[in-house]
Amino acid sequence: MFAVFKRARKATLYAVTAISTFALAACDPIAMGGGPSINTSKPVPVALLVPRGSAQSGDSVLAQSLENAARLAIADLQGVQVDLRIYDTAGDPTRAAAAATEAVKDGARIILGPVYAEAANAAGIAAAKRGVNVLAFSNTTSIAGGNVFILGPTFDNTARRLTSYAKAQGKGRIVIAGGNNAAGIAGQTAIRNAAAQSGATIVSSIDYDLSQTGVINAIPQIRSATSSGADALFLTATTAGALPLLTQLLPEAGVKPEDIQYMGLTRWDVPAQTLALPGVQGSWFAMPDPGKAKGFRDRYEATYGSPPHAIGGLAYDGIAAIGALVSAGKSDALTAAALTQGAGFQGTGGIFRLRADGTNERGLAIATIQEQKVVILDAAPRSFSGAGF
Repeated sequence: MFAVFKRARKATLYAVTAISTFALAACDPIAMGGGPSINTSKPVPVALLVPRGSAQSGDSVLAQSLENAARLAIADLQGVQVDLRIYDTAGDPTRAAAAATEAVKDGARIILGPVYAEAANAAGIAAAKRGVNVLAFSNTTSIAGGNVFILGPTFDNTARRLTSYAKAQGKGRIVIAGGNNAAGIAGQTAIRNAAAQSGATIVSSIDYDLSQTGVINAIPQIRSATSSGADALFLTATTAGALPLLTQLLPEAGVKPEDIQYMGLTRWDVPAQTLALPGVQGSWFAMPDPGKAKGFRDRYEATYGSPPHAIGGLAYDGIAAIGALVSAGKSDALTAAALTQGAGFQGTGGIFRLRADGTNERGLAIATIQEQKVVILDAAPRSFSGAGF
């Protein structure tokens, strides 16, 4: 009855005998430490849940990019075979739960995806019944925990990196300005938590309605807050949202980037037109290791003829982590204890690791914008004993 959600397309690297391995793997015992036992001498059964089939514009492109990235990662594995099966969820929680159930029945020992938080949560609940872990492509921390690990970049991780860097540079008195929508509130919370961990001080926190009027009305409040001994202004705004208006109006109101350090919780280099905004010059934001990210993009485009989706690389990261763990030859390679090993993994944007609470840490670079160009101020760490951790 679940055939509608499954397309049993095989990774091209592996022999037909892998099909029987996938089916029989469901009989393997559940290992101690939160996850199934695997036979590392045979192809590892992995399910990839993608949002193909939804009415959402762009989901089919995203689904294909995730699948392509996963196959690219499989081709890079040394001495590890992956038996990859693709399951379509249409981005729907009910279908995601059914797809996860079918994948586990087929023998999947770990699940990659889905993308959307509600679908990932539903898949996690379904997979938990058989002790299978889920590496979701979501960045919603509220669904993380138990057998669900999120691979998406989080506000918490970015906020920790930026506040630690700011404190080290003598910019430890921070004013937060953020929208009063769900993302803005989550961003403000992440900044406050990060400040507490780094020893920075939150001087004030200003929120605003996500409208032109709301942003305009917040400018005097932000100006007043930043005049009270603050040396950094941390904005949660996105380039597609309030950022262009904020970075125009704030300098005009006297809150100038040369007088107070602007910091951004989101990427201020995407799209490229953002680099031309006068108000973002000299700002700080965090980004993945640019060299590694470019290497992945170039290789993906050379292989598939077009650039990857913005989050397509998360599927590569998931396969890379699985491959690194399985290569050790241990039957408990896909348990929670193994997935959260402290050394982490190498991904498309540098190092990353999964935390016991289901969230993640990613090694990020600190970037600024000078003369409309991105300049790296502090390189992404190459290990988890490096800067920013």
